[in-house]
Parts: sequence; structure tokens; C-alpha cells
Amino acid sequence: MFVFVAIVFGIAGLIHLYLWHRLVRGTTRPGRWRRVGGAATAGALVLLIATMAVGDQLPSGLRWLTLPGYVWLALMFYLLITLLLLEVPVLAARLATRRPARAKRSAPVPVPVSAPVGAGGPGDAVDPPPPVTDPEPEPDHDPDRRLLLRRGAAITAGAVAVSFTGFGVSRAYKTPTIKRHDIPMPRLDRRADGLRLAVLADLHVGPLLGTGQVERMVEMVNDLDADLVAVVGDVVTSEPGRVREALLPLTRMRGRHGVYYVTGNHEYYVGPEKWTEAAAELDLRVLRNERVEIAHGGGVIDLAGVNDITGAQYADPPDYEATLGGRDQSRPVVLMAHQPVAVHDAAPYGVDLQLSGHTHGGQMFPFNYLVGLQQPVVSGLGNVDGTPVYVTNGAGFWGPPVRVGADPDITLLTLRAI
Repeated sequence: MFVFVAIVFGIAGLIHLYLWHRLVRGTTRPGRWRRVGGAATAGALVLLIATMAVGDQLPSGLRWLTLPGYVWLALMFYLLITLLLLEVPVLAARLATRRPARAKRSAPVPVPVSAPVGAGGPGDAVDPPPPVTDPEPEPDHDPDRRLLLRRGAAITAGAVAVSFTGFGVSRAYKTPTIKRHDIPMPRLDRRADGLRLAVLADLHVGPLLGTGQVERMVEMVNDLDADLVAVVGDVVTSEPGRVREALLPLTRMRGRHGVYYVTGNHEYYVGPEKWTEAAAELDLRVLRNERVEIAHGGGVIDLAGVNDITGAQYADPPDYEATLGGRDQSRPVVLMAHQPVAVHDAAPYGVDLQLSGHTHGGQMFPFNYLVGLQQPVVSGLGNVDGTPVYVTNGAGFWGPPVRVGADPDITLLTLRAI
């Protein structure tokens, strides 16, 4: 863990060094403003490290103090991306405006000649004047033009970063979108046709998402009047005891056949045993490598849940055989698994539908492309190894309270017999 933290903070330091080089050193002349910019960059790095290292240890009433650090994390990211993209056009502009080095032509050096008769001794030569030295060539660039280019790039990057971050904050705290999908299911008994599942994930209750947001999400889920509610992990970012008041509204969440929950990676980071105990107090039925029968309208489905794959690091791994093996193959099974990548291990068991979260839909463009390198489905409904996988964007956020290109959502899935 120490090595991982050291690497993360080292990368943060290198990014801030690059930002200082482009936003401060490249846009100012030596003097007071360069010193001020350097101090501001160093302060931003300290703020970020402090937020990530000790922000969650603050008393509940003071955790809003982490907001500047997390907002700066988003600004830093978009500044970095924009400046890197501008490196090529700025270099091209510099090359296009280069002027060739010029040197003044040297004056001809006089050749010694014999003095005229009577001017001195016979054959005496007149001393030549000192040779003319070529001046140093002029630089091949205009420092003022270079400064102007760098300032233009810095202003552009600042405008882009502020715009994206401001927009993202407004989207992160917006009311989650309700998404509705019909899911065809060949093995579903026609008597169970129309079974409705509300899918909720990634609340990340913590320093920047509290009671008000949780109450709003619970009301939205209850308004859906779903037959069952599937909470697919990452309910918390902080230890349950630190956010107990914010979690209490979850006790009012209702599903006709119950509210079910599986662990996400963050539950393991804060302590899986603490969280599963808290989940029971919140009336969330925890599925830990197990399944239950859901009878609806005369038909039956299996609802299964596996531990998050992060549990393997805490002696609590997912067990697909215990969860999915030896069941009645005549009826469908819906699997709750926090990370979409679990489908590769679940598909051989004939899963009819997997419900996942974890990706946040990428949360901040263009992270969705990076997430896609690890997870087979980033957002919405996909098909992996012949298994339908539905991935919700999640209702909350992690880290920066910023969402760009991936609005929060809550989903209502209706199972259809075909």
C-alpha cells in the first residue's frame, strides 16, 4: 500500500511540475509573479495530497473542507489534458514563425601594402587595422512571440478546464436520470413476465454526498414501485460509522420482494465486516456468494450475488460455484456483481442477466475510454460471452464531484418472457 501511495503522490508531483512549467515559467518573466505562481502550484499540490491522505479523517461537520481539493483534482486533470493537446499546435506555430539566423557580413580586411616612397623606410609595410569580428548570430526566435504563444495556450487551457469542471459539478449534483429498459429473457416463465428491478449503485456516501442526496435517491427508487431493488455495491466511501446519519434514509427504501445488496470495492477499503453489519441495520439483504428464489406471479427466478473481485485481497473472494452452481436450469438467474468484468467468470454458468456498476460510465470524459480497457461494458446494456450485462452509471460520484458525459442514473429494468 505504501508503494502504491508513493507512486500516486509521485505522479501528482510530476503533473504539478509540468503545470508549473507551462502555466507559470512559460508565461512569466523572472520576478515576483513567477515566484507567486510557483508558490500557488506548490500549495495546490499540498492541498491535493492533504485531501486524499487525511480528508476522510476529518470530523463529519468539517468534511466539506475537502471540496477545494477534489475540485482542484478535476481542474488539474483537464488542464493537463488540454495543455498536452496544445503542445503540437504551439510547436507548429513556433516553427512557422521562426526567422533565420542573420549575421552581418564582415568588412574586408585590408591587405598590407608597401608604403609610398618617402613615407618611411624602403619596403616598410603599413600596419593593418584590427580585423572586424563577426557579430553573434541573432536568435532564431522572438522571445516575445514565444511568450505570447505560451500565454495563449495557458489561457485556452484555463478556459477549457474551468468550463468542463463547472459543467461537471452541475451534472454530478443533478437529480439522477431514470432509465427504463425491457430485457427479453427466454427462460422466464410467462407468469413472471413484467417483473421489475430497480438498479441502484455507486452512491459513494461520504464527505461530499450526504443525507439530502441519499433521501432524494430513496424517494426516486420508491416512486418506481419496483418488485425488487438491486443495490450493486459502493454505497459508501467513508466508514459506515462516519456517515451513519446520511445512510439512515436507506432504511425507507422499498421493493415488493425486498432490497438486495452486494459488496463493491469501496466496501472492502472501509472494512467489509463493518459494512455488512451496517447493511443489515439498514434493511439491505446482503448476498455474499449466495442466491435466493424470487417468486412473482406464479413464476420464479433466481437472484444471485457475488462478492466484489476486490474481496480476493481480503480473504473474501467471489465464489461463482457456490453462487451459481447446482441450481435449477429451467429458470433464469439474475446475477448482481459490482464490476462488469465478473461476467467472464459468470458466463459459463448460464447467467441470463448480470447487473453491475463500478464504472460510473467513465464519470469524467475521456476516462470512459480508459475504463473500457479494463471493463467489457462501460455504460448501459451490452452482451459479453453470450451474457447480457447491464451497467448503471451510478447515482453518486467518487473523488471530484464532477461528471462529464456520464450523468448519474437509476434504472428500472422490466423482464420480458419471450
